[in-house]
Amino acid sequence: MGSDLRGRVQVLAALVLPLFVSVAHAEIDGHGPDAWRVTGVAANDVLNARMGPGTSYPVIETFAHDERGLEEITCVPFYSPAHYMAMSEAEIAALPARWCLMRSADMTRAGWVAQRYLTADFGGDGDAAASPVPPAPTAGPQAWTSDALIDHARDLVAALYRHDDPALGRSPLAPDARDAFFSSDFVAALETRPPGADLLTGAQNFEGTVSAPKPDPDQPMFRGMITITVDVVNFGQAHTVVFRLRGDTTRPNAPLRIFRIEHDGWSFP
Repeated sequence: MGSDLRGRVQVLAALVLPLFVSVAHAEIDGHGPDAWRVTGVAANDVLNARMGPGTSYPVIETFAHDERGLEEITCVPFYSPAHYMAMSEAEIAALPARWCLMRSADMTRAGWVAQRYLTADFGGDGDAAASPVPPAPTAGPQAWTSDALIDHARDLVAALYRHDDPALGRSPLAPDARDAFFSSDFVAALETRPPGADLLTGAQNFEGTVSAPKPDPDQPMFRGMITITVDVVNFGQAHTVVFRLRGDTTRPNAPLRIFRIEHDGWSFP
């Protein structure tokens, strides 16, 4: 993926992810189920949190170099996904560096930090209790409603694209991230027969656009399976990537996970 395009897709994901709010979480605080971690800060240093969005403001707090579970309150400059996609590359390039007002997981510290030092926190070990991405249980007494699960499925696919950034050494297929996205069977397939092409774009090389994920308009959920689609244009050729999700019954409360990805003519696993 070209660097400019990849950045644009990632920023779009950052925009759309908070909008794909799970109903359950929205009822709590009105924001999406985001959590963030500090990145790009040396182990012997800290991330300064300032009174306002810029280095001219005084430092009022600090976050550890590896701090996790940060909550994003807002970012500037602010723009909606529709505004962002309507902007030209030149207009996007002219935007000032983004700053975000962040709050610690225990809500004792808050301040503005440069967005380049933040990355989505998906919980590295796949432990539902430790993962900031809600486990979205499909079974048990806390099972989510169908509408909430569909919202979460869209969240999860958006997060999948967001986490795909080789420049930052991030991949949703990496051992520290894949359990948060994929079913146990899918993870096992990755280990025994890795796909020959990029699962997110369907190709080995990419230069084009990726749309925001959306539920299948005709049948978003059927017998517990949720279908999310993403439209990809690669070197002028358009196709639709289909993500199938359902509860992973090998895990407690069967959390929603991706169990198959389909492209034109092939699928995985």
